[in-house]
Amino acid sequence: MICGSGTMGRGIALISILSGHRAILFDNNQEALQQAQLFIEAQLKKTLDKGTIQRVTYEECSTKCSYSNDISEYVSSADIIIEAIIESLEIKEQLFSSIEQSGLRNDAILATNTSSLSVNVLSKNRKYPHHFIGLHFFNPAHLMKLVEIIKTPITNEQVLQTALEYCTSIKKVPVIAKDVPGFIVNRVARNYYNEAMRIATEHASHPKQIDTLMKSLGFKMGPFELMDLIGNDVNLEVTKSVAAQYFNEPRFTPSLMQQDIVNAGRYGKKSGAGFYEYE
Repeated sequence: MICGSGTMGRGIALISILSGHRAILFDNNQEALQQAQLFIEAQLKKTLDKGTIQRVTYEECSTKCSYSNDISEYVSSADIIIEAIIESLEIKEQLFSSIEQSGLRNDAILATNTSSLSVNVLSKNRKYPHHFIGLHFFNPAHLMKLVEIIKTPITNEQVLQTALEYCTSIKKVPVIAKDVPGFIVNRVARNYYNEAMRIATEHASHPKQIDTLMKSLGFKMGPFELMDLIGNDVNLEVTKSVAAQYFNEPRFTPSLMQQDIVNAGRYGKKSGAGFYEYE
């Protein structure tokens, strides 16, 4: 079961059903849930048209994802529940409490897809903390291979093994990371984004030129293209979270350039405009 039907949640659901699992996608927002369903159906059709899957597989996958805005409907039957919602400690806590009150089994795995919050902090108020773990996917989740697995000091060893097996079954490359702010990738990536925006803010270069230079050095995407893909609102919140947890160390300081972009509602591809314009 995946809680949150945004970009990350729908991607996790898609790769799960393509790998033979059944998936339940939950969201309070019915419109977001419908958009997620349209996305998954379109991606399955695209995969069929490209010849990546056979029609029989396409038809099977089309029946393997359920959609619900009633969290109590499927919780008791779920073996793994992955939270993939907004990067807010308070809102995640509310969701976890709802899951636990809706019949969470003591043998089920409750996982968070947080990219910057402490997994230890998220686990301390849990009903079954030994079965709590971090499963951090990367955007787009159905394409990116890496998954960071973050266990707490009391995470059950079998839970860790099951998490590893699940990631392998959906053709991901799992890496066990320590519970430090940003884990591995987001800790490193803050500098990729922040330095690029610092250069642009100082008018030493501009976003398109910086992206072109970085791609010429072997990066698949430039920092501004990547921020637009992830969503500038999401990216900024992660930067703020990491900076706060590192006690405002200067190199993790969020950029006013990105704050201005977010204030203007230019979140990136999902809103039609970010550092670049999109049709």
